[in-house]
Amino acid sequence: MTEPLRFDVIVVGAGPSGNAAAYLMAKAGLKVLQVERGEYPGSKNVQGAILYANALEQIIPEFRDDAPLERHIIEQRMWMLDDTSFVGTHVRSDDYNKPPYNRYTIIRAQFDKWFSSKVREAGGFLICETTVNQLIMDGDQVVGVHCDREEGDVYADIVILADGVNSTLARKAKFHSEIEAHNVALAVKEILFLPEETIRQRFNVSGDEGVAIEMVGRITNGMTGTGFLYTNRESLTIGVGCMLSDFKNSVHRMSPYELLEKMKHHPSIAPLIDGGEMKEYCAHLIPEGGFNTIPKVYGNGWMIVGDSGGFVNSAHREGSNLAMTTGRLAAETAIRAKAMGRGYRAEVLSAYKSALDRSFVIKDLHKYRHMPEILRQNPQFFTTYPDLLAFAARTMITVDGIDKTTKKHEIIGKFRKSRTLPGLLGDAYKLWRAFR
Repeated sequence: MTEPLRFDVIVVGAGPSGNAAAYLMAKAGLKVLQVERGEYPGSKNVQGAILYANALEQIIPEFRDDAPLERHIIEQRMWMLDDTSFVGTHVRSDDYNKPPYNRYTIIRAQFDKWFSSKVREAGGFLICETTVNQLIMDGDQVVGVHCDREEGDVYADIVILADGVNSTLARKAKFHSEIEAHNVALAVKEILFLPEETIRQRFNVSGDEGVAIEMVGRITNGMTGTGFLYTNRESLTIGVGCMLSDFKNSVHRMSPYELLEKMKHHPSIAPLIDGGEMKEYCAHLIPEGGFNTIPKVYGNGWMIVGDSGGFVNSAHREGSNLAMTTGRLAAETAIRAKAMGRGYRAEVLSAYKSALDRSFVIKDLHKYRHMPEILRQNPQFFTTYPDLLAFAARTMITVDGIDKTTKKHEIIGKFRKSRTLPGLLGDAYKLWRAFR
Protein backbone atom coordinates (compact mmCIF):
# COMPACT_ATOMS: atom_id res chain seq x y z
CA MET A 1 0.00 0.00 0.00
CA THR A 2 1.40 3.37 -1.07
CA GLU A 3 1.83 6.18 1.39
CA PRO A 4 -0.86 8.89 1.04
CA LEU A 5 0.19 12.20 -0.46
CA ARG A 6 0.87 14.80 2.19
CA PHE A 7 1.53 18.55 2.00
CA ASP A 8 1.86 21.39 4.46
CA VAL A 9 -1.14 23.11 2.90
CA ILE A 10 -3.75 22.48 0.22
CA VAL A 11 -5.36 25.43 -1.59
CA VAL A 12 -8.62 24.65 -3.38
CA GLY A 13 -9.00 27.00 -6.35
CA ALA A 14 -6.64 28.97 -8.60
CA GLY A 15 -8.36 32.35 -8.85
CA PRO A 16 -6.90 35.58 -7.41
CA SER A 17 -7.44 34.61 -3.76
CA GLY A 18 -6.17 31.06 -4.14
CA ASN A 19 -3.15 32.12 -6.16
CA ALA A 20 -2.28 34.87 -3.68
CA ALA A 21 -2.37 32.43 -0.77
CA ALA A 22 -0.53 29.64 -2.60
CA TYR A 23 2.21 31.95 -3.90
CA LEU A 24 3.09 33.48 -0.54
CA MET A 25 3.09 30.16 1.30
CA ALA A 26 5.20 28.45 -1.37
CA LYS A 27 7.61 31.39 -1.36
CA ALA A 28 7.91 31.01 2.42
CA GLY A 29 9.00 27.39 1.99
CA LEU A 30 5.76 25.55 2.74
CA LYS A 31 4.95 22.49 0.68
CA VAL A 32 1.85 23.67 -1.20
CA LEU A 33 -0.64 21.76 -3.35
CA GLN A 34 -3.14 23.77 -5.38
CA VAL A 35 -6.16 22.00 -6.87
CA GLU A 36 -8.09 23.60 -9.76
CA ARG A 37 -11.14 22.07 -11.42
CA GLY A 38 -10.64 23.96 -14.69
CA GLU A 39 -8.51 22.82 -17.61
CA TYR A 40 -6.03 25.50 -16.55
CA PRO A 41 -6.15 28.43 -14.09
CA GLY A 42 -8.46 31.03 -15.58
CA SER A 43 -10.30 28.67 -17.92
CA LYS A 44 -13.44 29.19 -15.84
CA ASN A 45 -12.89 32.98 -15.79
CA VAL A 46 -12.72 34.19 -19.38
CA GLN A 47 -14.08 37.66 -18.66
CA GLY A 48 -12.28 40.94 -18.54
CA ALA A 49 -11.93 42.62 -15.17
CA ILE A 50 -10.37 45.44 -13.16
CA LEU A 51 -7.10 44.79 -11.35
CA TYR A 52 -6.31 47.05 -8.39
CA ALA A 53 -2.56 47.48 -8.24
CA ASN A 54 -2.07 47.99 -4.51
CA ALA A 55 -3.45 44.58 -3.53
CA LEU A 56 -1.13 42.77 -5.93
CA GLU A 57 1.87 44.93 -4.99
CA GLN A 58 1.56 43.59 -1.45
CA ILE A 59 2.13 40.10 -2.88
CA ILE A 60 4.35 40.58 -5.96
CA PRO A 61 5.86 44.10 -5.86
CA GLU A 62 7.40 43.74 -9.33
CA PHE A 63 4.25 42.35 -11.01
CA ARG A 64 4.25 45.09 -13.68
CA ASP A 65 7.41 43.62 -15.21
CA ASP A 66 5.64 40.69 -16.84
CA ALA A 67 1.98 40.49 -15.83
CA PRO A 68 -0.48 40.45 -18.80
CA LEU A 69 -1.98 43.90 -18.23
CA GLU A 70 -4.32 45.51 -20.76
CA ARG A 71 -4.83 49.25 -20.10
CA HIS A 72 -4.24 51.47 -17.08
CA ILE A 73 -7.45 53.29 -16.12
CA ILE A 74 -7.28 57.09 -16.26
CA GLU A 75 -11.02 57.79 -16.34
CA GLN A 76 -14.01 56.48 -14.40
CA ARG A 77 -17.48 57.18 -15.75
CA MET A 78 -20.64 56.65 -13.70
CA TRP A 79 -23.92 56.67 -15.61
CA MET A 80 -27.61 56.56 -14.68
CA LEU A 81 -29.69 55.53 -17.71
CA ASP A 82 -33.32 55.72 -18.72
CA ASP A 83 -34.47 54.06 -21.96
CA THR A 84 -32.90 56.60 -24.31
CA SER A 85 -30.24 58.60 -22.47
CA PHE A 86 -27.93 58.84 -19.49
CA VAL A 87 -26.95 61.33 -16.84
CA GLY A 88 -23.54 60.83 -15.35
CA THR A 89 -20.25 62.05 -14.04
CA HIS A 90 -16.68 61.46 -15.14
CA VAL A 91 -13.57 61.38 -12.98
CA ARG A 92 -10.46 61.81 -15.10
CA SER A 93 -7.07 62.81 -13.77
CA ASP A 94 -3.58 63.00 -15.18
CA ASP A 95 -2.43 61.75 -11.78
CA TYR A 96 -3.71 58.32 -12.90
CA ASN A 97 -1.46 58.61 -15.95
CA LYS A 98 1.74 58.65 -13.92
CA PRO A 99 3.45 55.36 -13.12
CA PRO A 100 3.12 53.31 -11.05
CA TYR A 101 -0.46 53.12 -12.28
CA ASN A 102 -3.34 52.66 -9.85
CA ARG A 103 -5.47 50.07 -11.68
CA TYR A 104 -5.65 48.15 -14.91
CA THR A 105 -8.03 46.20 -17.08
CA ILE A 106 -7.08 42.54 -17.49
CA ILE A 107 -8.35 39.41 -19.22
CA ARG A 108 -8.83 36.92 -16.41
CA ALA A 109 -7.94 33.85 -18.47
CA GLN A 110 -4.52 35.35 -19.18
CA PHE A 111 -3.99 36.90 -15.78
CA ASP A 112 -4.91 33.81 -13.75
CA LYS A 113 -2.60 31.69 -15.88
CA TRP A 114 0.24 34.17 -15.26
CA PHE A 115 -0.43 34.31 -11.51
CA SER A 116 -0.47 30.51 -11.34
CA SER A 117 2.90 30.38 -13.10
CA LYS A 118 4.29 32.51 -10.27
CA VAL A 119 2.98 29.98 -7.76
CA ARG A 120 4.83 27.19 -9.55
CA GLU A 121 8.01 29.27 -9.82
CA ALA A 122 7.82 29.72 -6.04
CA GLY A 123 7.67 25.95 -5.58
CA GLY A 124 3.92 25.27 -5.43
CA PHE A 125 2.49 22.14 -7.04
CA LEU A 126 -0.63 22.53 -9.23
CA ILE A 127 -3.17 19.90 -10.30
CA CYS A 128 -5.82 20.95 -12.84
CA GLU A 129 -8.98 19.26 -14.16
CA THR A 130 -9.53 17.94 -10.66
CA THR A 131 -12.55 18.49 -8.44
CA VAL A 132 -12.34 18.33 -4.67
CA ASN A 133 -15.49 16.46 -3.62
CA GLN A 134 -15.20 16.87 0.13
CA LEU A 135 -12.91 17.65 3.01
CA ILE A 136 -11.32 14.86 5.02
CA MET A 137 -11.99 15.21 8.73
CA ASP A 138 -10.30 13.75 11.78
CA GLY A 139 -12.90 14.49 14.41
CA ASP A 140 -13.41 18.26 14.18
CA GLN A 141 -10.10 18.88 12.40
CA VAL A 142 -9.73 19.25 8.61
CA VAL A 143 -6.79 17.06 7.59
CA GLY A 144 -7.06 16.87 3.81
CA VAL A 145 -9.26 16.66 0.72
CA HIS A 146 -10.86 13.90 -1.33
CA CYS A 147 -10.52 14.46 -5.10
CA ASP A 148 -12.31 12.86 -8.04
CA ARG A 149 -9.23 10.86 -9.04
CA GLU A 150 -8.05 7.36 -8.32
CA GLU A 151 -6.45 7.31 -4.87
CA GLY A 152 -7.77 10.84 -4.56
CA ASP A 153 -7.20 11.38 -0.84
CA VAL A 154 -4.55 14.04 -0.20
CA TYR A 155 -3.58 15.15 3.30
CA ALA A 156 -2.30 18.44 4.69
CA ASP A 157 -1.91 20.31 7.95
CA ILE A 158 -4.29 23.03 6.73
CA VAL A 159 -6.72 23.56 3.83
CA ILE A 160 -7.57 26.98 2.37
CA LEU A 161 -10.89 27.20 0.57
CA ALA A 162 -10.79 29.48 -2.48
CA ASP A 163 -13.35 27.58 -4.53
CA GLY A 164 -15.65 30.49 -5.35
CA VAL A 165 -19.06 31.81 -4.37
CA ASN A 166 -21.31 29.45 -2.40
CA SER A 167 -18.36 27.18 -1.63
CA THR A 168 -19.53 23.59 -2.05
CA LEU A 169 -16.87 22.27 0.30
CA ALA A 170 -17.75 24.70 3.08
CA ARG A 171 -21.43 23.83 2.77
CA LYS A 172 -20.79 20.08 2.79
CA ALA A 173 -18.68 20.50 5.90
CA LYS A 174 -21.43 22.70 7.43
CA PHE A 175 -19.03 25.63 7.84
CA HIS A 176 -21.77 27.83 6.39
CA SER A 177 -25.22 27.41 4.89
CA GLU A 178 -26.46 27.77 1.31
CA ILE A 179 -26.21 31.35 0.10
CA GLU A 180 -29.64 32.88 -0.49
CA ALA A 181 -30.61 33.95 -4.02
CA HIS A 182 -31.13 37.59 -3.01
CA ASN A 183 -27.51 37.73 -1.78
CA VAL A 184 -25.85 36.57 -4.99
CA ALA A 185 -25.71 38.24 -8.40
CA LEU A 186 -25.56 36.54 -11.77
CA ALA A 187 -23.38 38.49 -14.19
CA VAL A 188 -23.13 37.86 -17.92
CA LYS A 189 -20.25 39.31 -19.90
CA GLU A 190 -18.87 39.46 -23.41
CA ILE A 191 -15.51 40.38 -24.84
CA LEU A 192 -15.86 42.29 -28.12
CA PHE A 193 -12.77 42.64 -30.29
CA LEU A 194 -12.10 46.08 -31.79
CA PRO A 195 -8.96 47.63 -33.31
CA GLU A 196 -6.79 49.53 -30.83
CA GLU A 197 -7.10 52.79 -32.76
CA THR A 198 -10.89 52.54 -32.75
CA ILE A 199 -10.91 52.15 -28.98
CA ARG A 200 -8.60 55.13 -28.54
CA GLN A 201 -10.77 57.37 -30.72
CA ARG A 202 -14.11 56.37 -29.18
CA PHE A 203 -12.96 56.75 -25.59
CA ASN A 204 -10.63 59.73 -26.08
CA VAL A 205 -7.51 57.95 -24.85
CA SER A 206 -4.02 57.39 -26.22
CA GLY A 207 -1.39 54.68 -25.82
CA ASP A 208 -2.41 52.21 -23.12
CA GLU A 209 -4.80 54.59 -21.34
CA GLY A 210 -8.18 53.12 -20.49
CA VAL A 211 -11.70 53.97 -19.37
CA ALA A 212 -14.10 52.15 -17.04
CA ILE A 213 -17.85 52.85 -17.17
CA GLU A 214 -20.20 51.69 -14.40
CA MET A 215 -23.94 51.95 -15.11
CA VAL A 216 -27.24 51.75 -13.27
CA GLY A 217 -30.84 52.26 -14.35
CA ARG A 218 -33.17 50.89 -17.02
CA ILE A 219 -30.53 48.57 -18.43
CA THR A 220 -31.38 46.10 -15.64
CA ASN A 221 -35.10 45.99 -16.54
CA GLY A 222 -36.21 46.90 -13.03
CA MET A 223 -33.92 44.40 -11.32
CA THR A 224 -31.33 45.22 -8.66
CA GLY A 225 -28.03 45.34 -10.50
CA THR A 226 -25.49 47.25 -12.55
CA GLY A 227 -23.81 47.22 -15.94
CA PHE A 228 -20.25 47.96 -16.95
CA LEU A 229 -18.01 48.59 -19.94
CA TYR A 230 -14.20 48.35 -19.75
CA THR A 231 -11.57 49.10 -22.38
CA ASN A 232 -8.96 46.41 -22.96
CA ARG A 233 -6.05 46.71 -25.36
CA GLU A 234 -7.81 45.26 -28.43
CA SER A 235 -11.25 44.56 -27.03
CA LEU A 236 -14.06 45.81 -24.84
CA THR A 237 -15.57 43.93 -21.93
CA ILE A 238 -19.29 44.60 -21.53
CA GLY A 239 -21.56 43.01 -18.97
CA VAL A 240 -24.53 43.30 -16.68
CA GLY A 241 -25.26 41.65 -13.35
CA CYS A 242 -28.47 41.39 -11.33
CA MET A 243 -29.56 39.55 -8.24
CA LEU A 244 -30.28 35.89 -8.86
CA SER A 245 -33.58 36.20 -7.02
CA ASP A 246 -34.71 38.84 -9.55
CA PHE A 247 -33.88 36.60 -12.50
CA LYS A 248 -35.96 33.87 -10.86
CA ASN A 249 -38.90 36.26 -10.45
CA SER A 250 -41.26 35.75 -13.39
CA VAL A 251 -42.30 39.42 -13.22
CA HIS A 252 -39.13 40.45 -15.05
CA ARG A 253 -39.44 37.79 -17.77
CA MET A 254 -35.98 38.28 -19.22
CA SER A 255 -33.04 35.90 -19.34
CA PRO A 256 -29.52 37.14 -18.50
CA TYR A 257 -28.45 36.91 -22.14
CA GLU A 258 -31.52 38.86 -23.29
CA LEU A 259 -30.73 41.52 -20.71
CA LEU A 260 -27.19 41.89 -22.03
CA GLU A 261 -28.44 42.13 -25.62
CA LYS A 262 -30.90 44.84 -24.61
CA MET A 263 -28.12 46.74 -22.86
CA LYS A 264 -25.87 46.54 -25.94
CA HIS A 265 -28.58 48.23 -28.03
CA HIS A 266 -29.05 51.20 -25.66
CA PRO A 267 -28.50 54.45 -27.64
CA SER A 268 -25.75 55.56 -25.27
CA ILE A 269 -23.87 52.25 -25.44
CA ALA A 270 -24.35 50.98 -29.00
CA PRO A 271 -22.04 53.58 -30.65
CA LEU A 272 -19.20 52.65 -28.29
CA ILE A 273 -19.30 48.95 -29.18
CA ASP A 274 -20.34 49.25 -32.84
CA GLY A 275 -18.43 46.80 -35.03
CA GLY A 276 -17.18 44.77 -32.08
CA GLU A 277 -16.76 41.07 -32.83
CA MET A 278 -17.88 38.85 -29.95
CA LYS A 279 -15.11 36.40 -29.04
CA GLU A 280 -15.98 35.27 -25.52
CA TYR A 281 -19.12 34.98 -23.41
CA CYS A 282 -19.49 33.82 -19.85
CA ALA A 283 -21.75 33.88 -16.82
CA HIS A 284 -20.46 34.21 -13.30
CA LEU A 285 -21.96 34.26 -9.80
CA ILE A 286 -20.88 37.08 -7.48
CA PRO A 287 -21.58 37.24 -3.72
CA GLU A 288 -23.34 40.56 -3.08
CA GLY A 289 -24.69 40.14 0.46
CA GLY A 290 -21.88 42.16 2.00
CA PHE A 291 -20.78 42.31 5.61
CA ASN A 292 -23.90 40.77 7.13
CA THR A 293 -23.51 37.55 5.11
CA ILE A 294 -19.83 36.81 5.72
CA PRO A 295 -19.63 33.29 7.20
CA LYS A 296 -17.16 32.05 9.78
CA VAL A 297 -13.84 32.25 7.96
CA TYR A 298 -11.63 29.93 9.98
CA GLY A 299 -11.76 26.79 12.07
CA ASN A 300 -9.71 23.76 13.01
CA GLY A 301 -7.41 23.26 10.04
CA TRP A 302 -9.17 25.56 7.54
CA MET A 303 -9.63 29.13 6.34
CA ILE A 304 -11.90 30.69 3.68
CA VAL A 305 -10.77 33.43 1.28
CA GLY A 306 -12.12 35.45 -1.66
CA ASP A 307 -15.60 34.90 -3.08
CA SER A 308 -15.96 31.79 -0.90
CA GLY A 309 -16.18 34.14 2.09
CA GLY A 310 -18.39 36.72 0.37
CA PHE A 311 -15.60 39.30 0.21
CA VAL A 312 -17.03 41.63 -2.45
CA ASN A 313 -17.65 45.37 -2.03
CA SER A 314 -20.59 45.93 -4.38
CA ALA A 315 -20.81 49.64 -3.46
CA HIS A 316 -17.50 50.29 -5.22
CA ARG A 317 -17.49 47.28 -7.58
CA GLU A 318 -14.41 45.86 -5.88
CA GLY A 319 -13.70 42.15 -5.79
CA SER A 320 -10.26 41.14 -7.05
CA ASN A 321 -8.46 43.36 -4.52
CA LEU A 322 -10.48 41.90 -1.65
CA ALA A 323 -9.81 38.41 -2.97
CA MET A 324 -6.04 38.90 -3.16
CA THR A 325 -5.93 40.65 0.21
CA THR A 326 -7.84 37.88 2.00
CA GLY A 327 -5.60 35.30 0.31
CA ARG A 328 -2.53 37.20 1.51
CA LEU A 329 -3.78 37.50 5.08
CA ALA A 330 -4.66 33.81 5.23
CA ALA A 331 -1.21 32.89 3.90
CA GLU A 332 0.52 35.11 6.44
CA THR A 333 -1.52 33.47 9.21
CA ALA A 334 -0.56 29.97 8.03
CA ILE A 335 3.11 30.93 7.70
CA ARG A 336 3.21 32.30 11.26
CA ALA A 337 1.39 29.23 12.61
CA LYS A 338 3.96 26.98 10.93
CA ALA A 339 6.83 29.01 12.40
CA MET A 340 5.32 28.90 15.91
CA GLY A 341 4.82 25.13 15.72
CA ARG A 342 1.54 25.36 17.58
CA GLY A 343 -0.53 23.56 14.95
CA TYR A 344 -3.58 24.84 13.12
CA ARG A 345 -6.38 24.75 15.65
CA ALA A 346 -9.01 27.49 15.56
CA GLU A 347 -7.44 29.45 18.40
CA VAL A 348 -4.26 29.81 16.32
CA LEU A 349 -6.03 30.58 13.03
CA SER A 350 -8.21 33.21 14.72
CA ALA A 351 -5.31 35.53 13.89
CA TYR A 352 -6.69 35.52 10.33
CA LYS A 353 -9.99 37.02 11.48
CA SER A 354 -8.14 39.59 13.58
CA ALA A 355 -6.04 40.59 10.54
CA LEU A 356 -9.19 40.87 8.43
CA ASP A 357 -10.84 43.11 11.00
CA ARG A 358 -7.85 45.46 10.94
CA SER A 359 -7.76 45.58 7.13
CA PHE A 360 -9.65 47.80 4.69
CA VAL A 361 -11.62 44.71 3.65
CA ILE A 362 -13.79 44.45 6.75
CA LYS A 363 -13.72 48.18 7.48
CA ASP A 364 -15.22 48.94 4.05
CA LEU A 365 -17.69 46.07 4.10
CA HIS A 366 -18.89 47.15 7.53
CA LYS A 367 -19.26 50.74 6.34
CA TYR A 368 -21.65 49.63 3.58
CA ARG A 369 -23.38 46.89 5.56
CA HIS A 370 -26.87 48.39 5.07
CA MET A 371 -26.62 48.91 1.32
CA PRO A 372 -27.54 45.42 -0.03
CA GLU A 373 -30.82 45.33 1.88
CA ILE A 374 -31.70 48.96 1.08
CA LEU A 375 -31.20 48.44 -2.65
CA ARG A 376 -33.04 45.12 -2.66
CA GLN A 377 -36.09 46.60 -0.94
CA ASN A 378 -36.20 49.81 -3.01
CA PRO A 379 -36.32 49.06 -6.76
CA GLN A 380 -37.06 52.74 -7.50
CA PHE A 381 -33.30 53.32 -7.37
CA PHE A 382 -33.04 51.31 -10.60
CA THR A 383 -36.19 52.53 -12.35
CA THR A 384 -38.01 55.68 -11.25
CA TYR A 385 -35.08 57.79 -10.10
CA PRO A 386 -32.88 57.27 -13.19
CA ASP A 387 -35.92 58.13 -15.33
CA LEU A 388 -36.69 61.30 -13.36
CA LEU A 389 -33.07 62.42 -13.21
CA ALA A 390 -32.66 62.00 -16.98
CA PHE A 391 -35.96 63.82 -17.61
CA ALA A 392 -34.97 66.72 -15.34
CA ALA A 393 -31.57 67.08 -17.00
CA ARG A 394 -33.00 66.96 -20.53
CA THR A 395 -35.73 69.45 -19.66
CA MET A 396 -33.42 72.02 -18.11
CA ILE A 397 -30.71 71.97 -20.79
CA THR A 398 -33.12 72.02 -23.75
CA VAL A 399 -33.40 75.55 -25.12
CA ASP A 400 -36.85 75.76 -26.69
CA GLY A 401 -38.30 79.13 -25.76
CA ILE A 402 -39.92 77.87 -22.55
CA ASP A 403 -38.84 79.77 -19.44
CA LYS A 404 -36.93 77.97 -16.72
CA THR A 405 -39.61 78.54 -14.05
CA THR A 406 -42.15 76.69 -16.18
CA LYS A 407 -39.62 73.94 -16.74
CA LYS A 408 -39.02 73.70 -13.00
CA HIS A 409 -42.75 73.24 -12.36
CA GLU A 410 -42.89 70.63 -15.12
CA ILE A 411 -40.15 68.66 -13.39
CA ILE A 412 -41.84 68.93 -9.99
CA GLY A 413 -45.09 67.81 -11.58
CA LYS A 414 -43.35 64.79 -13.04
CA PHE A 415 -42.02 63.85 -9.62
CA ARG A 416 -45.47 64.27 -8.08
CA LYS A 417 -47.10 62.19 -10.79
CA SER A 418 -44.61 59.41 -10.16
CA ARG A 419 -45.69 59.47 -6.50
CA THR A 420 -42.05 59.48 -5.39
CA LEU A 421 -41.79 63.06 -4.15
CA PRO A 422 -43.02 62.26 -0.60
CA GLY A 423 -40.52 59.42 -0.35
CA LEU A 424 -37.60 61.28 -1.90
CA LEU A 425 -36.23 62.58 1.39
CA GLY A 426 -36.71 59.18 2.98
CA ASP A 427 -34.82 57.49 0.15
CA ALA A 428 -32.09 60.10 0.36
CA TYR A 429 -31.74 59.23 4.04
CA LYS A 430 -31.56 55.53 3.17
CA LEU A 431 -28.69 56.19 0.78
CA TRP A 432 -26.98 58.39 3.36
CA ARG A 433 -27.15 55.48 5.81
CA ALA A 434 -25.72 53.14 3.21
CA PHE A 435 -22.78 55.39 2.32
CA ARG A 436 -22.06 57.23 5.57
